[in-house]
Amino acid sequence: MVLEIVTPEAVIFNSEITSVAVPGINGSFQMLKDHAPIVSLLEKGAIKIKGSKIEMKDEFESKFTKDKDEYQLEISGGTIEMNHNKIIILAE
Repeated sequence: MVLEIVTPEAVIFNSEITSVAVPGINGSFQMLKDHAPIVSLLEKGAIKIKGSKIEMKDEFESKFTKDKDEYQLEISGGTIEMNHNKIIILAE
């Protein structure tokens, strides 16, 4: 599945992933391939991204922290939409 993270400045992430966990307004939740379509608000917290073939532009890599096979991005809020194995996060 593909994850795209968009901030007011730029598209900072666009890559194939295996899973993503996000801070939803009703608690954190995770999405895997073939997840049902969803739209949700996000609150302050960390987006946690896993994948074996993650590609990232060098100019945005400093925004993420990496621990083993997981990248994390701190956000102050936003929205997420998943449909047909494409996830778009509009992050603040």
